[in-house]
Amino acid sequence: MDTFTLVSTVLVGALIVTVVLLGVFSKRSALEILDWKPTRSPEVEAENEVDDIEQMVAAQNELRRRRGKPERTLEEIEDEWRGS
Repeated sequence: MDTFTLVSTVLVGALIVTVVLLGVFSKRSALEILDWKPTRSPEVEAENEVDDIEQMVAAQNELRRRRGKPERTLEEIEDEWRGS
């Protein structure tokens, strides 16, 4: 093995060990280091889900009206999905 390969391997290995040790012994969490904050609260996410479901049911009912079929309520769809 030539000298360049040996020195390069040792330097890369030392870099990896240093990074791992910094991560293990750091007092700050990864979220603090990255300054990560959620973009939306769980309440907003839940409201968005409800709005999405309402929009999908409305779109499905629009297609059913065009075909001359009766509209369906969310409860009917949930009952069908549960197999009741």
